[in-house]
Amino acid sequence: MPIITRAFRWFTEGVAAAMMAAIFCTFVLQIFVRYAVGSEWFTALTGNAIDAATFGWTFELILVMWLWTIFWGNAFIVQDRDHVTFDIFYNTASPRARSVMGIIGAVIIVVALWSSIGPTYDRMQILRLKSSATLPVKMLPIYSIYFLFLAAVGLRYLWRAIDIARHGADKDLHVLPYEKSVRDGDLK
Repeated sequence: MPIITRAFRWFTEGVAAAMMAAIFCTFVLQIFVRYAVGSEWFTALTGNAIDAATFGWTFELILVMWLWTIFWGNAFIVQDRDHVTFDIFYNTASPRARSVMGIIGAVIIVVALWSSIGPTYDRMQILRLKSSATLPVKMLPIYSIYFLFLAAVGLRYLWRAIDIARHGADKDLHVLPYEKSVRDGDLK
């Protein structure tokens, strides 16, 4: 299982890196077209072979890739310990209370995310009719990453609830190393 987990993490991070690279390359192309294509030296070199007006798609592609990068990264790469948490009560609670809080919190997240899938899809049905302004694609596939995000994060928190029920809450999930020594009375 660790090999599969590492391969999946490598794949998801690679996809996110490829999306960021696409954003960067499109951004560089956008800058080049904006400042070079209309210039005298470029027109003298190429004539009017390239029309800057045909590169409006670069702006929309960057927005779409950014949207996908954010939801992809939060669905598959960002871990629980990477989030800002307000865990004063969690860290001072007993192991049993931490387990109860962890399970309740995870179940609330799963229910909230998964119960929003149907209403969100109903509202987004209109997007299957609309096309992108400059990209040759309908809007629903562009925003479909949100459904993958809802499903993946819901599965992660469902697994967290099951894991806590089986093994108990991980006491040190949100505790930094220096906080652990202070809490345990080791003030060296």
